[in-house]
Amino acid sequence: MGTVNFTALRAMAVAAVCSLLPLAAQADTHGIAMYGKPALPPDFVSLPYANPDAPKGGRIVFGESGGFDSLNPFIVNGIAPAGISAHTIETLLGRSYDEPFTLYGLLAESVVTDDARTFVEFTLRPEARFSDGSPVTVEDVIWSFETLGTQGQPRYAAAYGKVSTVEKVSERGVRFTFNTEDRELPLILGLRPILKKAQWEGKDFTVSSLEPIIGSGPYVVAELEAGRFITYAKDPDWWGADLAFNRGQHNLDEIRYDYFGDAGVVFEAFKAGEITSWRETNPVKWEQQYDFPAVMAGDVVKSVIPHSRPSGIEGFVFNTRRPLFQDWRVREALITAFNFELINQTLNGGIPPRIQSYFSNSPLGMTPGAPAEGRVAELLEPFKADLLPGALEGYTLPVGDGSEANRGAIRTATALLEEAGWTVQDGVLKNAAGEPFAFEIVLVNGATDIINAATIYVEGLKRLGIEATLTTIDSAQYKERTTNYDFDMTHYIRSVSLSPGNEQTLYWGSKGVTEPGTRNWMGMNSPAAEAMIATMVAARNPDDFIAAVQALDRILTSGRYVIPIWYSDVSRLAHRKELKFPERLPLYGDWPGFQPEVWWYEE
Repeated sequence: MGTVNFTALRAMAVAAVCSLLPLAAQADTHGIAMYGKPALPPDFVSLPYANPDAPKGGRIVFGESGGFDSLNPFIVNGIAPAGISAHTIETLLGRSYDEPFTLYGLLAESVVTDDARTFVEFTLRPEARFSDGSPVTVEDVIWSFETLGTQGQPRYAAAYGKVSTVEKVSERGVRFTFNTEDRELPLILGLRPILKKAQWEGKDFTVSSLEPIIGSGPYVVAELEAGRFITYAKDPDWWGADLAFNRGQHNLDEIRYDYFGDAGVVFEAFKAGEITSWRETNPVKWEQQYDFPAVMAGDVVKSVIPHSRPSGIEGFVFNTRRPLFQDWRVREALITAFNFELINQTLNGGIPPRIQSYFSNSPLGMTPGAPAEGRVAELLEPFKADLLPGALEGYTLPVGDGSEANRGAIRTATALLEEAGWTVQDGVLKNAAGEPFAFEIVLVNGATDIINAATIYVEGLKRLGIEATLTTIDSAQYKERTTNYDFDMTHYIRSVSLSPGNEQTLYWGSKGVTEPGTRNWMGMNSPAAEAMIATMVAARNPDDFIAAVQALDRILTSGRYVIPIWYSDVSRLAHRKELKFPERLPLYGDWPGFQPEVWWYEE
């Protein structure tokens, strides 16, 4: 399957975000939407981007760089393998990736809330079963929420802290009452993983282990060798095979992930036929290095998958816990000195566009360089004194001339550094105390493109008298250091959706300044950002919601926490010809829920 026209997809995103209906008095019991009603009726046949007649059987083999040493993806300790949660664990509700944020019944047959969303009540399906055949009970649900909320990764704690009471209201019914105004909470709770309480009796949930978690999902762990491979096999007795939500999904009999030293080795394994699907991130490589025999013979197909999701943020993050990076002028200088135009041309042929803001490529993003107006300006006004330059007036990323010398950018960066108290002395940038400007960029082994980008950047910084050291480490060390924010600068990527909400607190919330294991790697502490997140999750209409996200986008981008690199508005997937996917693509494109969920194998 070749390139798919994505103009229509982008129009769908605008319509989906900007034309939301007013909230109904009570959510439909078969599903719930952040705004309005679910698009699918109670008697829907399948998700619109799934093929309900897809053949069953076959296998897919993915390649990953790095390794794993735990089968528990819900705790801080250990590194879990790819796919463990998505394939073996289920949630009360399941997400449709054809709508900004709509959930339909999965383990739960119904969901009910009130207009103010002060509570949510789920009723479990009587047929829901774990892979060992035992029923999924209300007790399992309550235990899962409490355990994840108190012992799991930090992302679970915030939402659980907004729950005042949890009640078993019937044999299959559970009710959560909230202590905080947060309209997203019923949906957030609907996506919490449900685990089997009895499996964990007498065990410490926080200790990493290679014991497979008993879930209710379509697959079970069949075979593994820690750090080398893991295979998931389709559960022949999976309870949910006939649900409309699952029809056309989870079609493959086997999903395998093989682990290699670095991405280059994974690609060679794909060329050799050991891997059956490969996601290419380098557009130059896509055009120039896919002439190997399997492609020429038609055994490997190149597919381009468009999407309409925001760009998110990817680049090199400053750890502002370090005194060196606490002055915004220093960060702006280092952003200016990052020769994006040269780096992008060298590594990518200049093809992918640069990320302009955290929510760019969507209706939720700010307009670069434009001043805040209307509702966005009103939301930011109370925080005016604390906002950095550009938040209200408008901010645009510096643009270089593309040459290796990049003289204009270097002059601008030098002036900013001088304002911040840094001057060149004997060829070395130093502060008034004579301390040199030096820092370390920590990256994980095998991240070839990012390492190459950092290498070019390090050379460019020498023109400023800055000594930047590039250090590469294995995935276990990298996990430990980033969990504890033990780095000066590192590679940073955060994907965002068309329906941002509570997860934004985990990304940018002030608790992450000191609390380990959050996603606030930059260490930002912004009351303005937290106020925008609170406005987002309490918004009762799409206009207020969009304004709050655009205001947050301005705070984050003008905060100069990350040196943005490139993004792609398409995904490039090379795969064996036997692996197929529906012509009707979801709004989010190649995203969780797409490959391998709606793919199938057909000779």
